[in-house]
Amino acid sequence: MGIHLVVMGVAGCGKSAVGSRVAASLALPFIEGDAFHAPASVAKMQAGQPLTDADRAGWLARLADELAARPTGAVLSCSALKRAYRERLRAARPGLRFAYLALTPATALARVQSRGAHFFPAGLIASQFDTLEPPDSEPGVLTLDGSAPLDALVERIAAALAPQAAAAGG
Repeated sequence: MGIHLVVMGVAGCGKSAVGSRVAASLALPFIEGDAFHAPASVAKMQAGQPLTDADRAGWLARLADELAARPTGAVLSCSALKRAYRERLRAARPGLRFAYLALTPATALARVQSRGAHFFPAGLIASQFDTLEPPDSEPGVLTLDGSAPLDALVERIAAALAPQAAAAGG
């Protein structure tokens, strides 16, 4: 069984940048969670409306299916804001690990305001923090300062996964 990792956090924390780099460093496929949102959910976010649990249910099911379909490992970028969302993903892939990129609301807002074409507007940052249930007491979670340099984040995650990678033969 390979390494399965979710890089999680609020919008703007660097999930995609960190996740794609970690995946490359571990020679694993990278799953961009945003690519699995339903068109109606994307339209809702573009209109400045936060998603509900019901909006996210199908998205999480699709992401769980993606993890389950990759027995040799994968790295997924997914906000995974609530414990129930993380449990849904864990059910699909026992032993799933998480790298939580923690940010302050001000840093998240600044990052989202500065990024180019993306469907998620800065006006929804507050709703992300309202929804967030930090995974502090959950097993298999590495919490990192999401404002740290990209290379440092990738190195910390790779180091934390090194024993598992060695056991998996990678």
